[in-house]
Amino acid sequence: MLSVVSNMTRRSEIAIVVDILKAAGNRGANKTGIVYAANLNFNRADRYLNMLQEKRLIEKSSNVFQITDSGRTYLQKASDVLAI
Repeated sequence: MLSVVSNMTRRSEIAIVVDILKAAGNRGANKTGIVYAANLNFNRADRYLNMLQEKRLIEKSSNVFQITDSGRTYLQKASDVLAI
């Protein structure tokens, strides 16, 4: 019997945060949009969204998450690091 080896790799927390910040971009996004864009489940998305709100990288207004100026700065720097 052949064993199948999964070639799945885990994303780093920084990569997940970058995906969320990109999803929340200029126009903002609701939680469902972020879940699909960042390829997360709802429980995991909740943890990250709460953390990003505490760090003031995103803000929530009437169920829409919007990236802040600090979030844009973080996104730029993190994207530069991940591109290496």
